[in-house]
Amino acid sequence: MNVDRRTILSGAVLSGIVSLAGASLLTPLPAHAALTGFRPAGSDGFDHSAYDALLRAHVIADAESYNRVDYRGVKSQLGALKSYVAALEAANPVSLSPNEAHAYWINLYNAKTLEVVAEAFPVSSIKKVNLGGSFLFGSGPWKAKLMTVNGVDLSLDDIEHEIVRALFKNPMSHYGLNCASYSCPNLAARAFTGANLDAQLNQNAVDYVNHPRGVKIENNRITASKIYSWYASDFGGKGKLKAHWSGLAAPEKAARIAGASIAGYDYDWSINAL
Repeated sequence: MNVDRRTILSGAVLSGIVSLAGASLLTPLPAHAALTGFRPAGSDGFDHSAYDALLRAHVIADAESYNRVDYRGVKSQLGALKSYVAALEAANPVSLSPNEAHAYWINLYNAKTLEVVAEAFPVSSIKKVNLGGSFLFGSGPWKAKLMTVNGVDLSLDDIEHEIVRALFKNPMSHYGLNCASYSCPNLAARAFTGANLDAQLNQNAVDYVNHPRGVKIENNRITASKIYSWYASDFGGKGKLKAHWSGLAAPEKAARIAGASIAGYDYDWSINAL
């Protein structure tokens, strides 16, 4: 069974595995049931310029390199955003090169999330958008089948867990996907493309680890984002998290990480709005 961060096991299933430690029930398992029919097998690209223009206009970085979103501005351009999402749905991602396909799916996830939140805005949290969330984390849009690609109805969770995580198997993907919440890695201010994918994911990772919402150190104790707890296996396990952070952190922060212990994990679901 694939358990993601927004899903709690049903009572029926839970009753059959009560011998497991309670904490383990909330730990996500790796994505196994990949939608393999979407595996990229071509060399084509896709034009993301319309989305790029929208992001450049409405995603604004603060002094700490945290990107806030002008959702009112996005709402005023919902027609353009929906047209872009429709163009993505009409495309065949199987015809794309691997990097182009990776960028395609991240952009589709982020653009649809932008659309969902902008339509509901003003809203204090994406969890307030009741389209099909989870029992554990409350309402949200993640389980609803909101998109159709190659005749397959897809939810945001399908894209994140069964396509991006499962097909590309790159932990850096977590720095590209944005859930419209304060503790999420930045919504990139430019569209992902096959050409900029690696550099932009790396920049988002650097910005995240060097921001306290990603990794905070106080009194030689680390409080990290729950992304690193939910998806520890994607990063090689909790024992490898400090090395991962140190490779992205500024020298002074990397030294502090080396001398600190992990005390816990936290997550703020407040909307990432201006």
